[in-house]
Amino acid sequence: MKTVDLIIIGGGPAGMSAAVSAHHHGIKDILILDRDSTFGGILGQCIHNGFGLHRFKEELTGPEYAWKYEKQVLDLGIPFKLNTMVVDVTESKVVTAVNEADGIFQIQAKAIILAMGCRERSLGALNISGTRPAGIYTAGTAQYYVNIKGYMPGRKVVILGSGDIGLIMARRMTLEGAKVEMVCELMPYSSGLTRNIVQCLNDFNIPLMLNHTIVKIHGKERVTGITIAKVDENKKPIVETAQFVECDTILLSVGLIPENELTIGASIQLDPVTGGAVVNQNCETSQSGIFACGNVLHVHDLVDYVSEESELAGKSAANYILAGKKKEIRHINLKLGNGVRYTVPQQITAEEEVTLYFRVADVYKNVIITIKDGNEVIYKRKKQKVIPAEMEMIKLTTEMIKNIKNNIITLGVEGR
Repeated sequence: MKTVDLIIIGGGPAGMSAAVSAHHHGIKDILILDRDSTFGGILGQCIHNGFGLHRFKEELTGPEYAWKYEKQVLDLGIPFKLNTMVVDVTESKVVTAVNEADGIFQIQAKAIILAMGCRERSLGALNISGTRPAGIYTAGTAQYYVNIKGYMPGRKVVILGSGDIGLIMARRMTLEGAKVEMVCELMPYSSGLTRNIVQCLNDFNIPLMLNHTIVKIHGKERVTGITIAKVDENKKPIVETAQFVECDTILLSVGLIPENELTIGASIQLDPVTGGAVVNQNCETSQSGIFACGNVLHVHDLVDYVSEESELAGKSAANYILAGKKKEIRHINLKLGNGVRYTVPQQITAEEEVTLYFRVADVYKNVIITIKDGNEVIYKRKKQKVIPAEMEMIKLTTEMIKNIKNNIITLGVEGR
């Protein structure tokens, strides 16, 4: 069996960032495996701008952002296999994959970085009555048809869910000549970035129907319309508010799910909220030497943050290969306090600077973000507004972590 120092599964922004980082930190024996025929993952079909403002201080399209990292991979001569599907990862870090040229093959790795990204939640995950006519697509599929294949999915569109891809497709379909009737969102707030609400909906006078959902799909061969209704505080449709909306296309933007089948196969502990692995401050999972980063770990709002996190994973994997498993100096678990939906990492196992990423569970105004060590507040920051769509970050210094007295610290939102 062939042996490689580091295998990276996924050639999107996370995988490429991790590979470049690992190479810069001393690991040259790297192999990137990706099932697509090109690098870049989903960025290849994201032809709109808005990428790279944090990472490169310039506004880039998706393909331009991907090329920034692909060029580094090529210039550094990092080996890769495209059109290669990884089918299994074991606890002992044996990777089984298949492609047309090599058939089925196995590689023993010293360390593995999981960077498989995420997928869209489809119609099958939703409880909507009606038949299954043509004209129902996930927003990402519609984006692929329009931007890559040059096909128009439809002319009269309703979008269910206000995730960023759905908001961007509302604008894209409008620019291509379609009429976007509305965007329906079950929650009382949008799940997309504020800038996308402004640029993709408000600028084109597309209504955002909060607290609304689709209760029935009409049409036999092709979608002919939908029935929407307002929902109550328990998210149940209010029957008397139902109204028919004529359309020939429904785009679904109802959430993203980390691609964690390989993670599960390696018996890695998962976070029930993120759907990704439970990791420490080095992006290391519950299986020693297996790391996770990017949207397979938790769904990010900006690809810039994916790259930042993945560079940490690459550095951590390199350190693991060169120095072996670090002894755990601390073992601090992060507890979810009032108003916090999840945190990444979920554990701190060393006395070093840590960046905590977290999302809140609702829209809160004029609040204080706090971290408590028992009853003692060790961190606090005022925020005028926090929303679930935008990820928040906190940096804990080495000194702060050294001074933590308990094995559990609590992150919460106060004063709402």
